[in-house]
Amino acid sequence: MSDFIKDRPLRVGIVGVGMIGKHHLEIYKEIPDRAQVVAICDIDTPEAERVAKKYGVPEKNIYYWFREMLKRDDIDTVDVCLHNNLHPAVTIAALQAGKHVYCEKPMAGSYGDAVEMARVAQETGKKLYIQLNTLFDLKTRAAKVLIDAGKLGKLYHARSVGDRRRGRPYVDGYGRMQFVQKEISGGGAMYDMAVYHVCQLLYLLGNPEVLTISGKTYQETEMDEERRKISGYSVEELGVGFVRFANDITMDIIEPWAMHMLIEEGCSIAGSAGGIRLDPWCYFSNLGDLDLNTTVDFDDYDWRLHSLRDNPDAYENAQKHWVAAMQGRVEMYPAVDYALNHMLISEGIFLSSELGREVTAEEVKKTTKSTALKL
Repeated sequence: MSDFIKDRPLRVGIVGVGMIGKHHLEIYKEIPDRAQVVAICDIDTPEAERVAKKYGVPEKNIYYWFREMLKRDDIDTVDVCLHNNLHPAVTIAALQAGKHVYCEKPMAGSYGDAVEMARVAQETGKKLYIQLNTLFDLKTRAAKVLIDAGKLGKLYHARSVGDRRRGRPYVDGYGRMQFVQKEISGGGAMYDMAVYHVCQLLYLLGNPEVLTISGKTYQETEMDEERRKISGYSVEELGVGFVRFANDITMDIIEPWAMHMLIEEGCSIAGSAGGIRLDPWCYFSNLGDLDLNTTVDFDDYDWRLHSLRDNPDAYENAQKHWVAAMQGRVEMYPAVDYALNHMLISEGIFLSSELGREVTAEEVKKTTKSTALKL
């Protein structure tokens, strides 16, 4: 990777200081010797000023229009913390302004927009990274160790599972109404939460090529009618799907924001020699006539990683990994590749639900349309 940021902290400009932006600021606050927020931008003037004061950003470095912030020559990377259909405009403008970009998940509001973001990153030679924290979960890392050691044999099926009883933004009591407006968010549960589980499994499977997608989306669970009316709720609260990949690999998906069900087991991967359930974590195998269910002491695992391995902070979460990779301390994970495949799968589920049949990845690629908002 070229133009590493060495011998000084990474200088960051944040666009959007809502719930997610504040979370990013807290992480940067943990690593002041690695990264420093030099400017923030938000159209909510009072909130931008309050947040800047709390995190020590000078008043003169507060912006209310992101293109003005991009004119600064002391920003290495722009951190995009906006709603999904706003990601493309800000990300592309930042890349074209010569900045690297760390963008919140999902990548965009449509597969086509995500592809364009990746294309511009390649064209400009600037780095683009997508926040996928589940790649750095200790349970994911333990699974990767076993897979890389061949302990699962040939991988052939994965199950992507979410579990929310009533966790829809705004209508169930948290978050802003923009989360549930399709023109701003692009999608609901498949974009907000499935991205974590699907990308976690894509990473463990080696990101195989998507061939076909079948699925259905739902919005059936009752909600407060006044909140429904005010919010303009227009996205799915449940997405289900089935994906066929190259190399005879498949994945089934169930991701609810709201469903009258208790799903007690999380994501899993099956292989010819063993299987892994990620939550609660267990490695399933056999030794002759013995069926083995193996668990891990994750506290001990975490201690050893931090005691024996180089740059352990680089694998604590996506944001710290991005900073470490930009400083040349570790090789950057290809998060964009996983995020693109997630967008392809999600849009395939939407299209399949609309058409009432299985669709091919090529169909999705041919029919995808931009939903990006112009800024």
